[in-house]
Amino acid sequence: CPHLFLSLGWWDHRPIAGSFIRLQFLPKGAVTCVAQINLTYKSGKTEVVIPTGDESSGWQAAKGHLRESSLFTGEYIDLQSKAEFDGWDTAQNWKELYSDPADSGSIHAWVMPQRYVSDTTLAKWRHHLHVKAKAVPLSQQEVPLHKLSPIGRLIPHEAPPVMPMERVYPDEVLNLGGGRWMIDFGKAFSGMLRFESGLPHPFLPAQGYPRGHEVSTLSEDESFITVVYGERLELFTHDINLPLVAGMGLHDGGPRHKSHKSGDAENKGGPCYPKDHIKAGSLLQRDVYILPKTDGGKGSFSGARQSHFTTHAFRFAEVCCTKEPPSDVTALAYRSSFKEWGDFSSSNVRINGGYELVKNALNANLLGIQSDCPHREKIQYGGDIIADSPAALHLYDMSAFYRKVVLDWADQQWDNGAYAGTSYWLMLNDQTGIGSGSGETVWASAPVVMTARHMRHYGDLVFLERTLDKHFKWLSFLQQHFDEGMLRKGYHEELEDYYKSGSGLGDWLGFRYRDTWLTHQGFYMASARSVAYIAEKLGTKGSELNTALEISKLVKDRIARLYLKYNQGFLPPDPRGKFMSPGQEMGLFSRMVPGDRRCNVLRHYFSRIGHTWPGSAEMNFIKHIDWATKESMKASGEITKREGQDAMGWSQWHGFNEGIFAVRYALNTLSESGYHNVALDKATGFGVGTWEYMLSHNATTHWESWWRSEDMYSHNHPMLGASAEWMVSAVAGLELEPTTTGGRDVVFWPRFPNSASTLKYAGATQGTRRGDFAIAWEFVDLPQDKTLYDSAIVQIHIRAYVPPDGKAVLRLPEYRNGEGLDSMLKKALVLLDMNEAILLSDDECTSRRKSKLHGFGYNWEFDQRSMLWMKVNRSKPIGTPCRHFLFHSHLDYVEWDKPIKAPRTSENGVEVILSPGLYDVVVNNWQLTPEVKGANRDWRIGARQEYSEAEDLGPYCADSDSFDWDIGDASHLI
Repeated sequence: CPHLFLSLGWWDHRPIAGSFIRLQFLPKGAVTCVAQINLTYKSGKTEVVIPTGDESSGWQAAKGHLRESSLFTGEYIDLQSKAEFDGWDTAQNWKELYSDPADSGSIHAWVMPQRYVSDTTLAKWRHHLHVKAKAVPLSQQEVPLHKLSPIGRLIPHEAPPVMPMERVYPDEVLNLGGGRWMIDFGKAFSGMLRFESGLPHPFLPAQGYPRGHEVSTLSEDESFITVVYGERLELFTHDINLPLVAGMGLHDGGPRHKSHKSGDAENKGGPCYPKDHIKAGSLLQRDVYILPKTDGGKGSFSGARQSHFTTHAFRFAEVCCTKEPPSDVTALAYRSSFKEWGDFSSSNVRINGGYELVKNALNANLLGIQSDCPHREKIQYGGDIIADSPAALHLYDMSAFYRKVVLDWADQQWDNGAYAGTSYWLMLNDQTGIGSGSGETVWASAPVVMTARHMRHYGDLVFLERTLDKHFKWLSFLQQHFDEGMLRKGYHEELEDYYKSGSGLGDWLGFRYRDTWLTHQGFYMASARSVAYIAEKLGTKGSELNTALEISKLVKDRIARLYLKYNQGFLPPDPRGKFMSPGQEMGLFSRMVPGDRRCNVLRHYFSRIGHTWPGSAEMNFIKHIDWATKESMKASGEITKREGQDAMGWSQWHGFNEGIFAVRYALNTLSESGYHNVALDKATGFGVGTWEYMLSHNATTHWESWWRSEDMYSHNHPMLGASAEWMVSAVAGLELEPTTTGGRDVVFWPRFPNSASTLKYAGATQGTRRGDFAIAWEFVDLPQDKTLYDSAIVQIHIRAYVPPDGKAVLRLPEYRNGEGLDSMLKKALVLLDMNEAILLSDDECTSRRKSKLHGFGYNWEFDQRSMLWMKVNRSKPIGTPCRHFLFHSHLDYVEWDKPIKAPRTSENGVEVILSPGLYDVVVNNWQLTPEVKGANRDWRIGARQEYSEAEDLGPYCADSDSFDWDIGDASHLI
């Protein structure tokens, strides 16, 4: 018989006030089930059976063993009730309605379910939201009153289900004293603890329950055990950092490290703020296991297993209070169950570490929706998805998932055509949009941009047909409202006095002022380009295609006219705005800059400089290091001066300063323009604004900001993670051809470092609907003396694999003197078992990671005795270099065809068309050269004068003919 176990979720959420997550705008009602079984017989006849709402269908309901199940905070699990319900879904223990007189007075008795009745209609509910969002004229703003939201249509789920995808074993279990046990799982993820052998019996600590473990709402004859989850530890106490858990913006800043006091969470949270969380000062990620103290009833702590509906985001978990730690404890990591089909590794620990930070953060945030952070907000923001979807599209088969994302936006689209900034409208950041219900232009452009990207990867024409009308309606809304809305927001037509962030979100959370005018305009252009792209793929020759092309050209020309006005790069007319973000990198990557102006813009780009950072965590760090450490950091350029005071410096060219969009533009523009060495400098830098900085502060998931934040920004947030796409496309050299559809065509374009000191090898695999493409390269015959890594002449060995239904082009650079390339290519006559090579390679990589000998090797840790930060050597798996399976010894026995000289077919190097198969390429006489570093102590935050003052910027820069945006190019449309 069918049975269901229901929880509250978003539908019956706890109505906490004061949060920036406007829960009151979500549809809400009592816990409700809408279900039926659709039968299809062999004859073709169909029948619907046991629909809910039909009193004769036999459905019955009972209150289960969960006293509370909150989407954000956790579950209260009644172990006695759980034991009494054991086997309720089996034929042996099933109870018919009212069949047991002993149950008649129990709150857990089976009863007839009540039919859900809303006091409004779907049309009235929609109108209510239109009014709140100001998406209807004032004359239509009548707000209907309601308490229970209407039930929508029951449709099949588009996306894969959320499931446990990995069992994670503890890395360390620490005794914190007083019955409190800290479990470190070595990396952060979304999920919960799993107690295979249950929990030990609890006891009452002599000193009382520690912060976060107090429970005041139970009866005196009940005992309990608490499990508190967190992504990181307090700087000073080394307890779980509670303000960075489930706060939703409601916390008191923490006991020691607060940068500002947020206020009384209980008063801000209103009468429904959970009483058990008041003393902790923050909403907690916490599960509570409860059992009566008296003997005789069913249930025991040994029967505890796990929470069921609340996924927590954590690396650390505290169990309290028991005399011994729980035995046989693991964690279950949950994620939407799509296929993981991309990978990357290299010889550089920092680059590998950056890749893992992005991957771990995405894994933690892809649970039914693509959330920004998996504990504090759990919201699907458009800007975040645009920013980090290139990385997700590399890592996973996101075809069904992203189709649902776009359809969610299409479902909530306002009648006037406006899209919101989130997939469900919550009145978040509406003031940053152009009005009339529109979200911030970048964020609201997510559905149309993602539809184009979806086509490039998956080739789903039916999906384009389902969404074109919706997207054209959005473009028509922009055409009607955008210019007027920008004027209302204070942007003058000629951008007079515009030199720092205006109204808008723009390139969110970088170090620089945000060029919000450019991102508003750029994503208006991108919306038009996306509609044109979709219409062209569908063969539409009518108004959609022509209108979209006209708008995209009009907006591009408007941007170019103003930003190229004074021939000083790609900048706002007011020179005070020259350092905003994004800047030249967006103009170059998105093909806003005409080809004949490309070199000038690129040259000015290299004149950008960094600056110092006055962040509270960084300034406090400098106050708590010893003299020798400070002098060492000054000598390296990590610490410099800000108005006479020591401060950490952030770098333009040896680290990251960019926000969520410019990260992608910067790395790809540099590597595509022949300055891959500069992109590698950014990726392998150290200090604030780098992956090294995050890893040295024990990060395992990407942070929301480039700086440390102990009471505000999330430490599990993938929005800055587009860099993972660049690692695959440029560092390894594998990317989908920009104009391909369905992932059929790829470009193998490995770009090599100047010096083997930076990188000795790299490799990547990219899954597609056509099969898995793969490439790996390595420097061969490197000298034993590593001082010669900057000057030796070596071979480059490359292997590439094209699946049976795929096509590829192999692109190699010429020698630096422009005299061609001495390279030989051969193809495998017979393929060995590639899956066996993959499995053997994975096993070896797993062994290397488990040894913890090869990964990132140190942490900054705060010593409570000396009150100083110390750099401590720590063995960690994150960042471990692993060789790609294409170079595994299993493939040493491949029989090869006769080698041929690779033909020169491209103005910018060598291009070879590859049919399906395995290829081996050797490049001879490759000259290694030194990486250029600055001579003075401010080199980290200075410009790249060797390029900004150069007359010749190389062949890629000079190739102006191929620089216009192609209507079939879904990669560079924004």
